[in-house]
Amino acid sequence: MAESAAPARPPTAEETALARRTLGVPALVFLIIAASAPLTVLAGGATTSFAITGQTGVPVGYLLLGVILGLFAVGYGRMSTYVQNAGAFYAYVSAGLGVRPGIGTSFLALVTYNAMQIGIYGVFGFTASSIIHDLFGVTLAWWICALVGWLLVAVLGVNRIDLSAKLLAVIVLLEFLVVIVVSLLSLSVAPEGVTAETLMPENWLNGSLGALLAFGMAAFMGFESGAIYSEEAKNPERSVARATYIAVAIISVFYAASSWALAAGLGPSQIVAQAQEWGPDLVFVFLDGKLPALLVNLAAVLFLTSIMAALVAFHNAAARYFFSMGRARVLPAVLGRTGRLSGAPVAGSLTQSGLGLVMIIIFAIAGAGSELGPLFPVLTMFPWLTNAAGFGLVLLLCITSVAALRYFNRDPERHPLFARTIAPLLAAIGLGIIALLIMFNFDVMIDAEGFSVLVILLPGVIIGSGLVGLLWGHHLKRSRPEIYRGVREANIG
Repeated sequence: MAESAAPARPPTAEETALARRTLGVPALVFLIIAASAPLTVLAGGATTSFAITGQTGVPVGYLLLGVILGLFAVGYGRMSTYVQNAGAFYAYVSAGLGVRPGIGTSFLALVTYNAMQIGIYGVFGFTASSIIHDLFGVTLAWWICALVGWLLVAVLGVNRIDLSAKLLAVIVLLEFLVVIVVSLLSLSVAPEGVTAETLMPENWLNGSLGALLAFGMAAFMGFESGAIYSEEAKNPERSVARATYIAVAIISVFYAASSWALAAGLGPSQIVAQAQEWGPDLVFVFLDGKLPALLVNLAAVLFLTSIMAALVAFHNAAARYFFSMGRARVLPAVLGRTGRLSGAPVAGSLTQSGLGLVMIIIFAIAGAGSELGPLFPVLTMFPWLTNAAGFGLVLLLCITSVAALRYFNRDPERHPLFARTIAPLLAAIGLGIIALLIMFNFDVMIDAEGFSVLVILLPGVIIGSGLVGLLWGHHLKRSRPEIYRGVREANIG
């Protein structure tokens, strides 16, 4: 009789530990801002907001979101001083609301980050294909370019996180330089003068505020990711909170200023029509003739690297959620293994890369022969998945604000009133309103003509993932109490 297989060897502490103390505050800030991709926001996000909302108050939307997310960051940052876990939302909600809501949140976060990362491959593939054609006259299918980007992200994902941080730092600095140049040029030409027209209340207090906030939220996607790296941060009790505050301030003020400047450069009365005509190409059309062709082409290439930076940042975040859930055995324990030399969440990274590969192939097949032609990935894969992810992020932030509120008020003497109650409560209310606004504007956000099942299906998948997580948490409590107890002890004590 053949001998039965030996039981699998449990992973050692080294195999389930992330690289320790490799990231300081500047590295965390670059990782956070890379996810929001400054050049991508100006060229893609801001122009899209102008075009679809038909309003000029886009800069105000960024400032208002900065206030709401700044309030969220008060509780979120304070939580990071008490709970350090690569699955930040999952750990914080477990500590504040209990294990089952925490596990539900982990599923919601996992689907959200994967949807965002994978959706970006659509715009990366299209942009890379366009740039290669413009520069070299070679036509490549979008999915070929997406696969090249996928390979680079996969390689970076299994290496040390400080390698990704250094690469992203260079890219982000160059992005800021390009956006600053665009802004200065805009203010220097300003056909209608440098005015505060786009900031006036009549341009955002006119029924368009909901759409402005819904679209603007995408610019902040990833601002919360500092806590995901808390186990790899130097002095996480302070550095995560500081990096989050700095990132929120930079994102909100810089994006508001750059979108205001762009509107001035084209003229407040013309920005909407120009954005509707040119879309993401508007920035480069504006630069054409004002800068040498070489610099305009360089800006276009940096737009592509900006998208790559966001891909790497969201890949790292998704991989760490897989890792955190695998280490806690909420998902298969193999996901909780790290590389012995790199300290990277190798299993989680490879899993995320596998999902990305499958989805690229699916959309490549679905788009073959489509009447949308080369625009197929930017009209389907990109808006469908990333807007669903934006909705998921707002839900995560809202739930986490409630968790922080409850966590701090268990021991109110240790926490000031503003941090324990006022800030998280106002953040939860504001984020809850934004979640509703996104749902009501979802048909506009995916450019649906008439009724589309996607308006129900995509938000439904996001909400459904959280419900599945709740049911899985209930199952673990009844059938695998040792796992359930382990999650409680790790995050609640």
